[in-house]
Amino acid sequence: MIPMPEGLFGTILDLYPLRAEDETELTKAAADPLIWAGHPATDRFKPEVFKPYFTKLLDSGGTLIARDKTGRVIGCSRYYDPPDAPGQVAIGYTFLTRDHWRGRSNRVMKDLMFAHAFETVPEVWLHIDPSNIRSQKATARIGAQHVGTGPLTMGGKKGGWQSWKITKPEWEATREQ
Repeated sequence: MIPMPEGLFGTILDLYPLRAEDETELTKAAADPLIWAGHPATDRFKPEVFKPYFTKLLDSGGTLIARDKTGRVIGCSRYYDPPDAPGQVAIGYTFLTRDHWRGRSNRVMKDLMFAHAFETVPEVWLHIDPSNIRSQKATARIGAQHVGTGPLTMGGKKGGWQSWKITKPEWEATREQ
């Protein structure tokens, strides 16, 4: 795992390590059923379903909470050890409030996280459930390459997860466009 930053600061959002006291705000951000409609955990908008997920995010030690420039929590993302690429780092478990979809927020979040990760590792991995088309499109837009689909256990779910990876040069090429 890469070292966790104290904070990553972007033009429209900032990322901070997740803390226990963030639970109420992150639960509120996750309460929209449409956020999870295209996700394998379609009922994660329910507080009783989100709570154990929050605990896993907190216990992972790799989760960053996203705040817009007003300080409002708008989602989170996480660094984790990829099961199919030992010694590398993966980014995932990402969600954003719908008012931050189809804009620059996902790109800014990932750029901040990639920049930090590429200080330590040569490539970053991402894993996506094959049914999550929205995440597949967003991942392709940031320059990642789909390298295969295979049986992996992710978030406690064993299945045919898609594996994507991006190198620093690939990421830099898309940043310059």
